[in-house]
Amino acid sequence: MEYIICMVVYLLIMVGISVYTRRKTKSVNDFALGGRSIPPWMSAFSYGTSYFSAVILIGHAGKNGWTFGLSSFWVVAGNSFLGTYLAWKILGRKTREMTQRLNVATMPQFIGVRYKDQKLRYITSFIIFVFLVPYAASVYKGLGYLFQITFGIDEKIIMLIMTVVTAVYLFAGGFLAASIADFVQGCIMIVGIILLVIYILSYKSVDGIANGIHNLKAINPDLIMPMTGKTALPLISLVLMTSLGTWGLPQMISKFYTIKSEKFIPTATIVSTLFAILVTTGAYTMGSMSRLILGNVAPADDKGNIIFDKIIPLVLTQDGLMPTIVLAVLLIVILAASMSTLASLVLASSTTFVMDLVKPVAKDKFSEKQTVLLLRICCILFVAAAYILATGNSPILNLNALSWGVVSGSLLAPYLLGLYWKRATKAGVYISMVSAVLIMIGSVCIFGLNSPYITTMSAASIVLPNLVLIAVSLATKRMEDKHVAYIFNMKDVN
Repeated sequence: MEYIICMVVYLLIMVGISVYTRRKTKSVNDFALGGRSIPPWMSAFSYGTSYFSAVILIGHAGKNGWTFGLSSFWVVAGNSFLGTYLAWKILGRKTREMTQRLNVATMPQFIGVRYKDQKLRYITSFIIFVFLVPYAASVYKGLGYLFQITFGIDEKIIMLIMTVVTAVYLFAGGFLAASIADFVQGCIMIVGIILLVIYILSYKSVDGIANGIHNLKAINPDLIMPMTGKTALPLISLVLMTSLGTWGLPQMISKFYTIKSEKFIPTATIVSTLFAILVTTGAYTMGSMSRLILGNVAPADDKGNIIFDKIIPLVLTQDGLMPTIVLAVLLIVILAASMSTLASLVLASSTTFVMDLVKPVAKDKFSEKQTVLLLRICCILFVAAAYILATGNSPILNLNALSWGVVSGSLLAPYLLGLYWKRATKAGVYISMVSAVLIMIGSVCIFGLNSPYITTMSAASIVLPNLVLIAVSLATKRMEDKHVAYIFNMKDVN
């Protein structure tokens, strides 16, 4: 009964947000950017809830916590400092200033204007729309596993419910609806994560931090080591993929140029960072202690292969771990986190697809009202495609790695170097994007999507294109001085 009450209350809140924001969402600017007037706390929570979903709480925490033990806390440090604090610090102000001045509303628009090539705008929008689908699918799968184990309901039914609810509130209110929902969901997550840590550390087989560490050491001393020769490469890859990777994801970058004012960025930076520390600490506390809670017995298939995606759902539903009402709250936490991330993915992909591919090809023949309707339809199509992909058998972490590797790998170098480096050239952008796609897709073709190397290859596809863009740019002709001066708002090019 507690589950049903919490679920109904949560869904009613989402419906209320839909009704409220529909009256305020009339233009394309309202739907796609929230009128560029999102308050700092809302932007901060929106960044955090878009970042952390069932992918981290179920997929990452389960596999990495079980595999690496306490050394998985390197991911906590990476996500909080590199993925959140430095992202806001280095990208936030510069992104908002340049996108406002250049009158661009999406990453493909920025890249197209920055490098004076509209074909780049079309290519990047296509990459975003297609390759964010696996990420959305990974969000679905994490939630599906949890609710399947908790309620005994087929995961496809749970994912379908999530699809319908997300589609409804996005169809109604767009970015504003997503931002308000993110704030509400962020508040729920804070309460839930604090409760989670308390109950995990007080469970009988953990019995506090000191005893938990001692008990993990008894299982395997490597589980309490900061890093070992065997775990160094996969851990570093994981940190780079999940932390630096956010710098090139359009659903994350949108938080920078939709914030109400540049003066609010320091506040959003601190709030986002604290939120990241709390959520990741809770997730990896649960993951690293999962061996103790499950008696060092992992769920496995008929062939004896560990099903990592089922570890956290089994931990949360362990007898005696927590009262039913607390578990009900935690289920809503994971549902809220997942819907926030899914909403951000849907908005980012649908907005770029319509604004940067469909409208330019149609030569902007759509009216304002028709464009908003098209955006809403694309939102529905995207969540439907993600649902279909999620019904497959690929693990959460691998779907996540594929998506981040292609999307962030293709966009990070053109975006980051485009913000700060005047010497970046169009040729460098093309070659860097090709290198990212070849590394990631090539790895999937050679090793398979379910390969243990997929995270390392994803990290490589995010990092290496930056070096490629620099090398090719230095070897090719500079962009014309007049254009560079326009982009960087200066009189002379140094």
